Amino acid sequence: MPKYLQRTLGWIMLAVALPAAALNGFDLSQSLVDKGAIEFAGQPPDGIPALDTPQFVEAKAAQHISPDDHVLGLTVFGESKAYPTKILAWHEIVNDFIGGVPVVISYCPLCRTAVAFIAEADGVPLTFGVSGLLYNSNLLLYDRETESLWSQLYWRAIAGPMAGTRLRRIPVTQMRWQEWLRKRPNSLVLSDDTGFQRAYDSDPYEDYDKSQGLLFSVTRTSDRYRNKDKVLGVWLNGRAKAYPFPELRAAGVEMLVDGVAGKEILIHFDPTTESARAYAANGVELPATVSYWFAWYAFYPGTAVYEAP
Repeated sequence: MPKYLQRTLGWIMLAVALPAAALNGFDLSQSLVDKGAIEFAGQPPDGIPALDTPQFVEAKAAQHISPDDHVLGLTVFGESKAYPTKILAWHEIVNDFIGGVPVVISYCPLCRTAVAFIAEADGVPLTFGVSGLLYNSNLLLYDRETESLWSQLYWRAIAGPMAGTRLRRIPVTQMRWQEWLRKRPNSLVLSDDTGFQRAYDSDPYEDYDKSQGLLFSVTRTSDRYRNKDKVLGVWLNGRAKAYPFPELRAAGVEMLVDGVAGKEILIHFDPTTESARAYAANGVELPATVSYWFAWYAFYPGTAVYEAP
């Protein structure tokens, strides 16, 4: 049996037995999305354990990461940290501080999406865990302070006392370790000394990534691109635009100038390292999101789509 399916065993009957207004112990009575589209992912809350006391090593001393390993890279107030996706695939959430700021780094292996937020609402710090629920096959986080559910790709709470609240997103880059190290040689990197016994050198989603099939339902689909073609998704001034990697490859340029919601933006794409980033015209990085096409479209069906000339 593929490793990614093993996570779903043991909890299905529990999900069926829960009342309609609650799922996996979370109150959905005031959900901002269709409750029927929120799915049980096969684990109880925190069945996939978030990292609450992450340990780091200096880049030059890191022995647990290879040059071609993918990382999530963040820089806040001059401090840079890298989080290997081979570790995040087993934990999905890291509660951390970067540059003295509380942050939550989230990674959804089903959508290959990485989103980082400043973990504060109205000046109150929040800590997050994995709810064991999905919406549009995408991670739903929950905060331990109010037990509200937060959608990773809607970038806001969708159920519970904080429903409708948004957290400030911060740019997070997905790229290979060697490239991040070249850009941020003084970066710290998340240690594999997590306190948990996990096979960090194996990818539990390897079979899933190689197929075009989905494990969970989505509310909308599009065959314009393959389900698991990657896109860079940009949300600006209430408008969504997708930059599919096949189109960026076809464009054949490292940096292209484009527009979203009447604003000029710059898209940087490196086909060798499979990394893409978005910048405002003044050079400030935007909190864009690399995603599988199926996931971006499910959340933003009205998205504009860049096409190579």
